[in-house]
Amino acid sequence: RARGRIATVAVEAMRFHKPVLVGDLVSCYARILREGTTSITVVIETWARRRFTQEEVKVTEGTFVYVAIDEQGRPRPIPPRETA
Repeated sequence: RARGRIATVAVEAMRFHKPVLVGDLVSCYARILREGTTSITVVIETWARRRFTQEEVKVTEGTFVYVAIDEQGRPRPIPPRETA
């Protein structure tokens, strides 16, 4: 979405629900919660499919804030959304 480099500036919340076990298949799912001029807040959930039982469990979730940065590491505006 930022079309370039970003830096993590905050982790607003993070919860560890269950451990990830050796052999688990791990998947991360993210959605944009809000956008500012230079920042994007993203909610990320991580799920594990247990190796032997195939059970799927949420292992962690968090809310992360990223800032779009230029080549010098300074904040830059996020490009406008494209309309189709």
